[in-house]
Amino acid sequence: MTTSERSLFENYYSPFLQTGMVLGLSILVHLGAKVINVLGIMEIGGKFHWMTAAAFMLFFAVFNSVFSLSSNDTNKYWLQSLLCFAGLAIVASLIAYFLSSIPINEAGSYRWIFTVVAIGYLVFLSMVGFMKRIVDFAQREEWNQPRMKSKTKKRRR
Repeated sequence: MTTSERSLFENYYSPFLQTGMVLGLSILVHLGAKVINVLGIMEIGGKFHWMTAAAFMLFFAVFNSVFSLSSNDTNKYWLQSLLCFAGLAIVASLIAYFLSSIPINEAGSYRWIFTVVAIGYLVFLSMVGFMKRIVDFAQREEWNQPRMKSKTKKRRR
């Protein structure tokens, strides 16, 4: 029996599904940290929630950029991805704020980290899109063997 194993990155995953999964994982980590803090197992500071929000935004940025390779309509995927990233940033920030009671301006350098992650996301998405266009162009072109120059020349005597 032959099974064809497909890579995880060959399948198309909607940006909305990706956002939901990342947000769900983020909420699990936030709640796990709260439980650990309440049980007294470990003291978890308020900035942990901002760090978690930034980490999951970066996680989304990297994997969403890679998964954009498997999309058929790049423009539609990019629009959905940008909307999802903005929504994820807003919801993750609200969760971090409500769980830590610390506004982002008082959370140290996390405001800049969020800015760098957002700019990095745009760079990742652009790089992957550019590489995809190059590969698509190369696959459409007809590649013929280069013509070899004749090495035999008429000798003059």
